[in-house]
Amino acid sequence: MSKFDYYTIIPNYSTHATTLVTSTIEEINQCEQQLHFNFEEDYKTYIQQYGEGLLGGTYIRIYPPMRIIAEQEEWLKRITEYFFWEDGKEVLTKEQVQEAICIGDTFDGDEIIFYQEQYYVLPRYEENIYLLGQNLYNAIEWLCNSGTLTEAFAERQFEPFNEAKS
Repeated sequence: MSKFDYYTIIPNYSTHATTLVTSTIEEINQCEQQLHFNFEEDYKTYIQQYGEGLLGGTYIRIYPPMRIIAEQEEWLKRITEYFFWEDGKEVLTKEQVQEAICIGDTFDGDEIIFYQEQYYVLPRYEENIYLLGQNLYNAIEWLCNSGTLTEAFAERQFEPFNEAKS
């Protein structure tokens, strides 16, 4: 039994299918080896149980390991050039953010990062940085319930990304 078992899978908006596009433990291990870090257990559970999609109707997107590998270098370049979270330096410094892994985002463009076994969010419209917790479950609950970056909501529907890749 997983903490995430109460999420309801809803049909994809375009395909009307509920087929999940999950990641394998091999893909998770490859990402960890390439980027020299270790995911915590909730991430591994979530990405193998639900995979690619949107949680909370349309609010949170957790990236699969292959996307993290593909986009990490470009994310680091962008975050270095456009870093503006100076009000959050007591939470994480620019240098610490540059050592983080971007593991997801929100519909509003907030980026969810993982650094030294903690999750944080870099808000798109604020100069603060928020600590979300030590596991993905707590990070998701903070994003959905805190009312800090969006109005709090109880919905935990998951819409899979199961469109045909062209």
